[in-house]
Amino acid sequence: MSLQFALCLVTLFVLAGIGTPVGYAIILSSTVYLMAVGQDLALSGEKILQGLYDSFILLAVPLFIVAANIMNAGTISERLLNFCVAAVGRFRGGLGHVNIVASLIFSGMSGSAVADAAGIGKIIIGIMTKGGRYARGYAAAVTAASATIGPIIPPSIPMVLYALVSNTSIGYLFLGGILPGLLMGVVLMAMNHWLSARRGFALEQPVPLRELPGYTLNAFPALLMPAILLYGIYGGVTTPTEAAAVAAAYALLLAGLFYRALSWRTLYSIFAESARSSAAVGLVIGGALILNYVVASENIPNQVAGALVGLDVHPLVFLLGVNLLLLLLGCVLDATTIILVIIPLFLPTCRELGIDLVHFGVVAVVNCMIGLITPPYGILLFVINAVTDIPLREIIAEIWPFLAALVVALLIMILFPGVVLFLPQQFGYLG
Repeated sequence: MSLQFALCLVTLFVLAGIGTPVGYAIILSSTVYLMAVGQDLALSGEKILQGLYDSFILLAVPLFIVAANIMNAGTISERLLNFCVAAVGRFRGGLGHVNIVASLIFSGMSGSAVADAAGIGKIIIGIMTKGGRYARGYAAAVTAASATIGPIIPPSIPMVLYALVSNTSIGYLFLGGILPGLLMGVVLMAMNHWLSARRGFALEQPVPLRELPGYTLNAFPALLMPAILLYGIYGGVTTPTEAAAVAAAYALLLAGLFYRALSWRTLYSIFAESARSSAAVGLVIGGALILNYVVASENIPNQVAGALVGLDVHPLVFLLGVNLLLLLLGCVLDATTIILVIIPLFLPTCRELGIDLVHFGVVAVVNCMIGLITPPYGILLFVINAVTDIPLREIIAEIWPFLAALVVALLIMILFPGVVLFLPQQFGYLG
């Protein structure tokens, strides 16, 4: 590692440590490197433009953000919640199960954990804590844990970013996320059931089964979105980016015309908030494009690959080691930074060791989502604290059992690649 690259890393960590937004920190540290090696600073702008020009798939990111915000602003979330209450609210820990199932369904529409937690999560927390039925911290912890499923079941903004840095098929990544997302839901529901029985949470008044078809019909147009999205991509009708545009348009038609739940003022607010969110992600992407050039100039990925291959590391040991590192990094870094900056360092080694990049990508994204609820930097914990005013200490005190359950699910995905690769292989993926 050169002195110039060491200076770049020191600048990055110092800026991040004093609270500089991560996108600015990456851009400034990369600029310091370019100055130290005597390269033209205009190169940074060239790398950003080149990276964006070569990555049409990045257009999917703001479109999925728009779709998620429209879903939250309309009455779609409430309709989905009513359907979930009717379907699974009758069991022990019923509202916790409703929370998790709602996240499973909503994940097929938003692709964003933050959108899930801030939107449908805020509503269900209010229902769970009404009348003291569930502790505030417990309701918030279930919400944060279940929101991590959002970017695993397609659509998925983090998987779009992984496809950008790995040149992996976004379609196969989306397919690979379906079973792992369902597995995460199952382990969370199992943990919720166990905790509910242990703490003696009251059973909810069951919705009569004869009323279930009515709730299903009411939510059916919203439930169609994942099916439309997946058919568009895997039926060869649309590219993933075009599917994102279809998702945003369908959400707009559904909320605005079918459910009549949007006003012009609300629509303006949605677009403004989506623009701000997209710009924040764009800053990190732009910084990562420059930093990846810096890392490539230093030949860091090949050095890492050469060192690990030279040690004759078993692929499973490598996967376990990388995932342990990512879990630790998730405590202090956000998921976008890990995907765009850290994960590319390991991709050459994956290729050398014969590790499937779809399997590695899905597992890495799941790992990054677990990082969203890992103290002290778990961003979902802060989001729920901000939208509900539930003290952070109460949320953190309750999050550990659900965090452990998700780590178990992650370990299953690592040890049994078929959990990830089964569906892609059914659709022609050869690895």
